[in-house]
Amino acid sequence: MNGAEALIQVLSDSGVEVCFANPGTSEMHMVAAIDGQPKMRAVLGLFEGVVTGAADGYGRMADKPAATLLHLGAGLGNGLANLHNARRAFSPVVNIVGDHATYHLPFDAPLTSDIAGVAAPMSNWVGTSTSPDDLAKKGALAIEAAMVYPGQVATLIAPANHAWDDCKKPAKPAKLSKPKPVTKAALAKAVRAMNKSGKTALFLGNRALREDALVQAGRIAAATGCRLLCETFQTRLQRGAGRVALERLPYFGEMAADYIKDFDRIIFVGAKPPVSFFAYPDKPSFIPAEHTELVILADVHRDAEDALTRLANALDAPKEPANVQAPMLMPIEPGRLTAAGVGTVVAKLMPENAIVSDEAATAGLALFPLTAGAAKHDWLNLTGGSIGQGLPVGVGAAIACPDRKVMCLQADGSAMYTVQALWTMARENLDVTTVILNNSSYAILNIELARVGVSNPGPKALSMLDLSNPTIDWVKLSEGQGVPAVRADTAEDFHKALKDALAHKGPRLVEAIIPSPGG
Repeated sequence: MNGAEALIQVLSDSGVEVCFANPGTSEMHMVAAIDGQPKMRAVLGLFEGVVTGAADGYGRMADKPAATLLHLGAGLGNGLANLHNARRAFSPVVNIVGDHATYHLPFDAPLTSDIAGVAAPMSNWVGTSTSPDDLAKKGALAIEAAMVYPGQVATLIAPANHAWDDCKKPAKPAKLSKPKPVTKAALAKAVRAMNKSGKTALFLGNRALREDALVQAGRIAAATGCRLLCETFQTRLQRGAGRVALERLPYFGEMAADYIKDFDRIIFVGAKPPVSFFAYPDKPSFIPAEHTELVILADVHRDAEDALTRLANALDAPKEPANVQAPMLMPIEPGRLTAAGVGTVVAKLMPENAIVSDEAATAGLALFPLTAGAAKHDWLNLTGGSIGQGLPVGVGAAIACPDRKVMCLQADGSAMYTVQALWTMARENLDVTTVILNNSSYAILNIELARVGVSNPGPKALSMLDLSNPTIDWVKLSEGQGVPAVRADTAEDFHKALKDALAHKGPRLVEAIIPSPGG
């Protein structure tokens, strides 16, 4: 057994079943080792951002890591944007990054780089093997790091000679830690806060947004009358008719500040106090009002469901939760398609237990509220703000949950960052229906241009936000990568196209033509 085989064996023994890969020469022994491991699936991505984004989506839905296999520092660098998103989502991910043989490094070959330095900003744990035996041991440590509740990004650097040289003995599987419970002091403080008079909100994030945890939040709302809020961009929100409903914090900082300014106190579970996504002239960065009492019941690394259950029980909350979402479907307005029209159709046709990967950007402001009363589903959001996440996350989610329909609601501009994900969907025959919301614009940046104080942008500035010269043909792009596609520009055509796409098992794409800003 060589070092690569020992590493892949310990990954498999520790529960890693999938490797998303874009390997190079330095990883060929890893490729051979995966080939010889019957319990591990290999999924090729044509760009490293697809690989890392897919691992993020897989981790969100499987609650355990997939591995990635990346080529040296340059390959890792190509995947960093979606590792940033994964780290912000607290997704469990294990990156395996090949390096030159240790004796080759002093020659400073063209692809030599500081891989640890590249990895560090987007990783919670970075390790480099020191020998073939250590490679597998470090692999177990990487899994242990990735599985620290609720999840982390771990990166293991594997010199090529450690992969091909003999390993004396296999490593022991990873020892996984349990989530930390909330402290008694934090619970007591939250109980006191909940029993005070005035307006109170329970602000939830990450694992607090799962169905069982939301039931406990609903019990607390039933007992106290508090309002239930959630992060603007959620890792995984289980929502839809029959589940406890939440109020989503608005995206723009001043709107968010106005939304929560009247609360006397906010109790946080699985989330931290919100801040503005960006800084703006003469606008505050920290969103809560000065008079609002902020109480951290459980930070993101504490067991969220346990914290909410203990708080509900301490408040003698009723068994049945409040705020249960009723079915709610808006009528479809015929005629020219709009973002709202897309939302009403998606809500009507969404299959039970669907998974939604949302990178719809500005259009998502309409899609999210319109789908609140749709069939039960999981909603995965752009946690870190680095665009190009939506399609790869859909890939990973589909592989983690092959029995569930995945819907990618995707803005046209950000889809171009990782368009290669469509090829992987076709290659793996993944049950993903993608809706491209095509307004031929970086629409959010047109809004932001005004918000930072640019009142009269000229043609040069506007050209940097415009995607209509030339217009991107998503039907051809999709079909060229093996995914059948159709275009729709009316609500009627979109309803028919989406219904047909969802009826098929396997990848499909619908290009929804919606108005551009000012169009």
